Amino acid sequence: MLAWFARHGRDLPWRRTRDPYRVLVSEFMLQQTQVSRVTEYYPRFLERFPTVEHLARARPRAVREEWDGLGYYARASNLHALARVVSKDLSGELPSNPDELIKLPGVGRYTAGAVATFAYEKPVAAVDTNVARVIRRAFVRGNDKRVWAMAGVLVPKDGKRAWRFNQAIMELGALICVARKPKCPECPVRKDCKTGRRLASKDRRRGQRQ
Repeated sequence: MLAWFARHGRDLPWRRTRDPYRVLVSEFMLQQTQVSRVTEYYPRFLERFPTVEHLARARPRAVREEWDGLGYYARASNLHALARVVSKDLSGELPSNPDELIKLPGVGRYTAGAVATFAYEKPVAAVDTNVARVIRRAFVRGNDKRVWAMAGVLVPKDGKRAWRFNQAIMELGALICVARKPKCPECPVRKDCKTGRRLASKDRRRGQRQ
């Protein structure tokens, strides 16, 4: 999967940085919004608010103006509130520990894990919809608790490798293991995937009948 990601992973601007604030902004924007749309708004937002301190000092109306068009405006309000908390109470430094990140406004379990692994290269899981779909199809069916537990087992213990793994499994879910009509023949882990093996077996039986 890592080799596949090295060849096919998209060159996205938030993958070129380890700056915690910039990673955080991308994660807030990517919630319920297509990547193609975020790539338009992300650089403009950072040009106007290049640091967490700039965002903390901004007027709510200015933040809303830069967010206008992305929708789900509660995200902008939460991001603004988070910046003010970080600026006032944390000396402008975002925590690296998911348990501390999740205490901030608008940060859930996934976002906490994503910032920890993508900004600080912590060997922690970051399970979004795409990752959960891959894990359920390939390894284990069940509730979120089981999925997160499996993700925690799968993530490499080396931080840099964990960064690549989390990006790769997320990309796999976004491009190959999609919700409708998954592209199993193109999947780099099909041989190790429960769903992939089942589909391959069906294909063989169908071929034998023909």
